[in-house]
Amino acid sequence: MRRIYQKERGIIDTMPNLDTATKPLTVAGLFAGIGGVELGLQAAGMRTKLLCEWWEPAQAVLKYRFPDTVLHGDIQTLQELPDVDVVTAGFPCTDLSQAGRTKGIHGKASGMIKHLFKLLEDASPKWVLIENVRNMLALDSGTAMEYLVSEFERLGYTWAYRLVDSRFTGVPQRRHRVIFVASRTEDPRTVLFADEATERPESDYKEDAYGFYWTEGNTGLGWAQDALPTLKGGSGLGIPSSPAVWVCGASPGRSIVTPLIEDAEEMQGFPRGWTKSALEVARPGTRWKLVGNAVTVGVSSWVGRRLAKPGEFNETGQLILPRGLKWPTAAWGNHEERWSFPASLWPEKHEYRHLLDVMDADKAVPLSLRATTGFHTRLLKSRLRYREEFSQALKEHAEYMADSVMVG
Repeated sequence: MRRIYQKERGIIDTMPNLDTATKPLTVAGLFAGIGGVELGLQAAGMRTKLLCEWWEPAQAVLKYRFPDTVLHGDIQTLQELPDVDVVTAGFPCTDLSQAGRTKGIHGKASGMIKHLFKLLEDASPKWVLIENVRNMLALDSGTAMEYLVSEFERLGYTWAYRLVDSRFTGVPQRRHRVIFVASRTEDPRTVLFADEATERPESDYKEDAYGFYWTEGNTGLGWAQDALPTLKGGSGLGIPSSPAVWVCGASPGRSIVTPLIEDAEEMQGFPRGWTKSALEVARPGTRWKLVGNAVTVGVSSWVGRRLAKPGEFNETGQLILPRGLKWPTAAWGNHEERWSFPASLWPEKHEYRHLLDVMDADKAVPLSLRATTGFHTRLLKSRLRYREEFSQALKEHAEYMADSVMVG
């Protein structure tokens, strides 16, 4: 296996030796975003033949990072899929996410998934891979999941899905996402259920830093020990923004900080600077939305390895899943039957990189006075449970920032 890493573009090129390896699987990436799925599949040895993405800042990233791949601008005008082995569709989560509008699977943005099914009418990929937010399982009593599986069943696919936590890849970001795989000819359980690891114990996480969302504070914190909470394309205030980090024991002015966008890119598994080319057409804050909407590269790399080499699974513990019941964290089915599956959120367990090992706290930006006081005020008025030391750190940080403004 010949492995090339082009540092300038951050492209991982895994080129099989043609005399010893089988032909690599080919990919068409719909709703491609900044290419998180495709970069992970590329690391697993695959070749992307088509990318489809409508948003100009994301297009700028794709053109720079995948310069030799055909880029189509709008799935609504895509007439047909190329002859590929894998079709990916990380369709918009805007109408499904708790941070979004939660209008459901038929909302203007998330409803674009219907175009995938139209394209699959006349295509025969070996695999279809979908990724989306955890809330898809529960929103509107599971309406989104019912629509997805019913459409795949109508087209003759067997499907399986599994909720996973991106921390299994070793990144310090607590990110829960539904990974959905379907096929007309293969068993998707050999992809999603072939691997099982034990969840990392709490004792493995350090107590020197905690991530939280300063845009929250009324009903939640997004609290994460030794990690960032889920990077998001939006926020409770309706703007793309970074989470914040409480660095325990740091001096006022350095104890409540926000990571750099490059830190966030790395916590999604991308090379640092991956979205820099978006600055050609967008403001700097747009990069947070691009990264927040992306798929963790390590997650898609795991799936890619199993798509290329399916494994074995154990049926023990699976149960009949009657229609209309709450969707479990893992399940599979076809037009004849549906089953829940006892899979954890941790298919693998890679070496963990602690939050302050990825994020340079000395270069992090202090959370602004306005953001700190607004969050702290909401927190004090709420009924949320939190550590008193955290509240004190917020108070001291706000005082320090206020003094800095006066001095300035």
